[in-house]
Amino acid sequence: MAEIQLERHQEPAKLRIYIGAAPGVGKTYHMVNDAHLKRKQGVDVVIGLVEAHGRQETTDQIRDLEIVPQRVIPYREVNLKEMDVDAILARHPDTVIVDELAHTNVPGSKNRKRYEDVLELLEAGINVMTAVNIQHLETLNDAVNRSANTIIRETVPDNFFKRADEVVNVDVTVEELRSRLREGKIYAKEKVEQSLANFFRKGNLNLLRELSLRTTAEQVSKRAADYRRTQGLEQAPIPEKLMVCLSTRPGTERLLRVGSRVAGRLASNWYAVYVTRPDDDKGHGDPEAFHRLEEYQRMARDLGAQVVNLTDKNVADALIRFAQQENISHVVFGQSARSRWDILLRGSVLNRFLSEVRDVTVQVVPMQKPLRKV
Repeated sequence: MAEIQLERHQEPAKLRIYIGAAPGVGKTYHMVNDAHLKRKQGVDVVIGLVEAHGRQETTDQIRDLEIVPQRVIPYREVNLKEMDVDAILARHPDTVIVDELAHTNVPGSKNRKRYEDVLELLEAGINVMTAVNIQHLETLNDAVNRSANTIIRETVPDNFFKRADEVVNVDVTVEELRSRLREGKIYAKEKVEQSLANFFRKGNLNLLRELSLRTTAEQVSKRAADYRRTQGLEQAPIPEKLMVCLSTRPGTERLLRVGSRVAGRLASNWYAVYVTRPDDDKGHGDPEAFHRLEEYQRMARDLGAQVVNLTDKNVADALIRFAQQENISHVVFGQSARSRWDILLRGSVLNRFLSEVRDVTVQVVPMQKPLRKV
């Protein structure tokens, strides 16, 4: 009798992200604890990188988990350590722990950002457990800036979160978190008072906690909606479509962050659209503006948008035509800095769009120059 062999279906690697409102909530501790539970169940799990930040309870929690040695990279006459992606690929465990997701790798590393390391591990079929604070989500930069008067330098694109199979929110109360800070469990004693007066202010922590809870809820809602649709439990709705109108003005990145957040809530497709006039000199007259546009379009792709370049002598005509052809339901414009007299003389793209396109939700975002990142 001929032997029939059935090919086993290889499932995609799973990504679990632990998020929290701030440093010290216990993301790494819970992640390592879950790794021990997996190990007891017979899962081959290793540590690719864990940052204990001097917290003894986190160091103690690692116990006998296998640690893949880090790679040493010479940089400016100093030897620095980074996660060794190639060593993990060679070891090829079932699951690997990768802490500090938003980290920027040392120049000379295999990838520029740690989340890119994670994507490579997932592509190789290795499940990943990783952790990040909610303020490192790219589109939350503006909200964090307003609340904490700072811009987070290291960020993770929202589109990366859409890849996650699970998002686990590690939550503690604001008072408990501030108590941990006072006890020296988060930062060194000399940093406590400054932290309590700035980033660890009650108002800021409440905002970050709300953002963390909301992000987790949105992820759960999206997964539930996807399941209902695939199981035929409900009629799939007509997908929403969103358009962000790009410009070369400083501060346009804020439009992209707003657009990405709206698209995430609606589970919609979205476009970053720029209109070039036929007589445009491709940036030769204003190279800085041309460079900004390239950066905005790169950022749009990182956030999950489809970048669209249109050519038309009339910007409003091009945007109106694209919105109608693609059945756009939501549009994000930047607020014009022009005077009312100039708008009366030359017209307004926004006013023209509103007068001709019906049944579309339009959001106007104030434009401002971004603060210097520190």
